[in-house]
Amino acid sequence: MSNNNSREREEIHKAIWSIADDLRGSVDGWDFKQYILGIMFYRYISENITKYINDGERKAGDSDFDYSKISDKMAESERENLVKEKGFFILPSELFCNVCKEAKDDENLNETLEKIFNNIENSAKGAESEDDFSGLFADIDVNSNKLGATVAKRNEKIVKILDGIANIPLGNYKENSIDAFGDAYEFLMSMYASNAGKSGGEFYTPQEVSELLTKLAIVGKTSVNKVYDPACGSGSLLLKSAKILGKDNVRNGFYGQEINITTYNLCRINMFLHDIGYDKFDIACEDTLTSPEHWDDEPFEVIVSNPPYSIKWAGDDNALLINDPRYSPAGVLAPKSKADFAFIMHSLSWLASNGTASIVCFPGILYRGGAEQKIRKYLIDNNFVDSIIQLPGNLFFGTSIATCIMVLKKNKKDNSTLFIDASKECVKVTNNNKLTDENIENIVNIFTKREDKEYISKLVSNKEIEENDYNLSVSTYVEQEDTREKIDIKVLNKQIEEIVEKEDVLRTEIDKIIKEIEVD
Repeated sequence: MSNNNSREREEIHKAIWSIADDLRGSVDGWDFKQYILGIMFYRYISENITKYINDGERKAGDSDFDYSKISDKMAESERENLVKEKGFFILPSELFCNVCKEAKDDENLNETLEKIFNNIENSAKGAESEDDFSGLFADIDVNSNKLGATVAKRNEKIVKILDGIANIPLGNYKENSIDAFGDAYEFLMSMYASNAGKSGGEFYTPQEVSELLTKLAIVGKTSVNKVYDPACGSGSLLLKSAKILGKDNVRNGFYGQEINITTYNLCRINMFLHDIGYDKFDIACEDTLTSPEHWDDEPFEVIVSNPPYSIKWAGDDNALLINDPRYSPAGVLAPKSKADFAFIMHSLSWLASNGTASIVCFPGILYRGGAEQKIRKYLIDNNFVDSIIQLPGNLFFGTSIATCIMVLKKNKKDNSTLFIDASKECVKVTNNNKLTDENIENIVNIFTKREDKEYISKLVSNKEIEENDYNLSVSTYVEQEDTREKIDIKVLNKQIEEIVEKEDVLRTEIDKIIKEIEVD
């Protein structure tokens, strides 16, 4: 990363940190995050639509045109076209920059914002983009007591947030050498995830883990049809492929499903902040395991996921699930108390024949017996498991567990599974471990080469895995290096002999002295 990029990024992080600092204590971190992200999103789409209109007018010859300065009445005539092209519409008077100017003197600021947010959502009603905008601002409750006990106090806080966000140096978002809005979003998420421990870690995959998962899934590809995440959280994994491949090289867009409505809203906001057009993403809010929303869109060439570990699900309490085409091939459902393999079977079912799925796994699913062992048998007997990668512990916020990555493919070139021990590929940062660019590159290289490397990787025939009762733990196949000091037994025996001889000499000497003393 160039110095210039680093500096821009530093500036952004500093500005966000100071807004957070300003409001510390008044609003809990996670709740407060919604306000910053929501208002940041409001600024983003205001600038996005303004630039789009201004560019068009200037190309047509009006070099002084500025959408933010024209009347609402004049702007209305373009509403229909803009909704078609951008997916939404904002009146000039309702743009972020114009609201900021009046904010301090607006006694009804909370109502003004609520009305604007409703107007933006409603502008997409009946249009193709309706699903992408509906309820987007639902979590930004400008009338919440969390912001203050009285309207005046609440508005005071809102002014602070508006000013803070207006001052974040996001520049002209199209000309940024870094993805400024997207980066600001990621920084906020990681900042709160690390502070909120478990509650944050539940739906936040650290950037470098996202990077590794995505790079594994796109090895050998320069473009793909679609990217999918069945438990997409706030969308960071989906967006990694846009960043690594270039968003135009994900031809048909980004698909995800998320059960938590707040996180689902964050995910859609995140898509927009990364400049993904409304027609290039489809995020749904439902339970993926029992109500999958993308039957019409599968199969997917890239599936990346960090599903929740060992959560409860309906399992065999729901008589319909054993006949669900996603789960029925294995002949058994994942246990009710541990849905991990349900996510894996779902992903495999929707994976394109030329695709790759990389999924973060809880280690227990790799060796436990019962239904989980039967599902592993199905996966190995049908040669779907490409690789199992042991990661270092302490990579995720809120859990020190050393997780694994399972890579699935439908068209493998061999009948073997590659096991990689990458548990030492990390650096320590405060209490957590972190994957560096070099660590990621090492792991992807070992994965790509698909060969044995002492203490690090082993290509194991599926026959041998069957003989090991379908145990998929990396430690079963990759020998651990013994780093204890090696002792040469011959040398040791010689040393002992010498010590014994010296002892004998000493005894004789001591005996002599004692005798002499006794004689005296």
